[in-house]
Amino acid sequence: MRKKFYKAVVAFAVLFTFAGCSSSDGDGNGNPTDPNQAIINTLSGGSSRTWYWAAGETGHLGLGSNSTDNAVNFYGNINQATPFQYANNEDTGCLYSTSLNFTLEGGQLKLTLNNGGNTLFNSSYITSNEGPVTTDKCLPYNTAGTKTVSVGDSDSYVTQSGVANRTTGKQITIANEGFMGYYVGQSTYEILSVTNDKLKVRAVFGNDASKAIYHTFTTTPPDVPANENFTTLVWSDEFNTPGAPDPSKWGYNLGAGGWGNNESQYYTDRPENVVVADGKLIITAKKENYQGQAYTSARLVTDGKYSFKYGRAVIRAKLPVGGGTWPAIWTLGQNYATQAWPACGEIDIMEHVGNQQNRIHGTLHYPGHSGGNANSGSSIIPNVSTQFHDYSVIWNEDIIRIFVDGNQIHSVANSAAIPFNHNFFFIMNVAMGGNFGGAIDPNFVQSSMEVDYIRVYQ
Repeated sequence: MRKKFYKAVVAFAVLFTFAGCSSSDGDGNGNPTDPNQAIINTLSGGSSRTWYWAAGETGHLGLGSNSTDNAVNFYGNINQATPFQYANNEDTGCLYSTSLNFTLEGGQLKLTLNNGGNTLFNSSYITSNEGPVTTDKCLPYNTAGTKTVSVGDSDSYVTQSGVANRTTGKQITIANEGFMGYYVGQSTYEILSVTNDKLKVRAVFGNDASKAIYHTFTTTPPDVPANENFTTLVWSDEFNTPGAPDPSKWGYNLGAGGWGNNESQYYTDRPENVVVADGKLIITAKKENYQGQAYTSARLVTDGKYSFKYGRAVIRAKLPVGGGTWPAIWTLGQNYATQAWPACGEIDIMEHVGNQQNRIHGTLHYPGHSGGNANSGSSIIPNVSTQFHDYSVIWNEDIIRIFVDGNQIHSVANSAAIPFNHNFFFIMNVAMGGNFGGAIDPNFVQSSMEVDYIRVYQ
């Protein structure tokens, strides 16, 4: 596995102008006359107030359109973060360690951003020695020091629309390239709403005026569920030893038929179909006549070698391409011999079919919800066959959540009523055709799933 180098590209293009100033002018009786004073007092609590990400709320971080379309330009219409979506992920978890302290000093509003040494950067502000970056990442960044904050009137599309209750019509601009915890190259934020315990802001991307970012903060620190804090690495395979996969960790399912899925491949353990090379596990599906089948591939399992109950599993992989390909990274209940599927339970961390390029599925199978009636979610993820992505699951006694690159694509509440409270083992395979893979492109020759690593944290 190659080491990666990332750096943040810091460049500001402030898109909003501002008017007015922070002032404590009054009428002599302590009553503010500055039209911005009410917002200044609420942000600062009159002297000092600390704000935290409202991590438990849907949309605490949102992405939306910046346009004249009044139907969508006031909220995260493109994407809204689910509760604690960025927690327990080494690439994004720093977001919830951030706090913002507004103070009022001599009539001047000021801000101190405490980021614990790391800031979550939007991917468009990151460069890598391995090419384009498509996912956000926490990177070291010094935000020490107090910055002056100016308050004025907003001229955003939301304000211009004149629709009531969508914005205060005010904005803040943070001096010296200050920002509010998530880096999008912007220092000016429109105050959509603010009370003594809730703050919602909107900002336009510094490098893309067609997009707006939304933040929601509260005065209560986020309480990431303790049973999701899986940070201790307990098992992994980095695939750094060339040759056959490590036999102490991996076995094989061999043969044809696809275990009831009507697939077209014959699974082998040949190096033509499965090998470790260049720091990656490579599973290759090939068009060839073998043992009465028209295709070959491989299906690796940790059955009888490793299984786990609860934790966070992360698999970094690049997927094959071609109509009819059906790669999967999944887990199966270790008790499958006595509790026949679907009673044993199945967690599909990643499924992809070449006939639906770039759509990633996350799915649970269990009694009442299996096969074509499975409990499933999906999302379009660009470049799954040309770039590596992180496919992960966070699994505890209360909930099972499936992610791609730290973004949740599906979740299912866990309980004693469904079979996800015992040990599961891993399976990685590339099938051809079948009930889900669909029609195979007659021009298909071969394609591979490459796995950089697999890691389990508890």
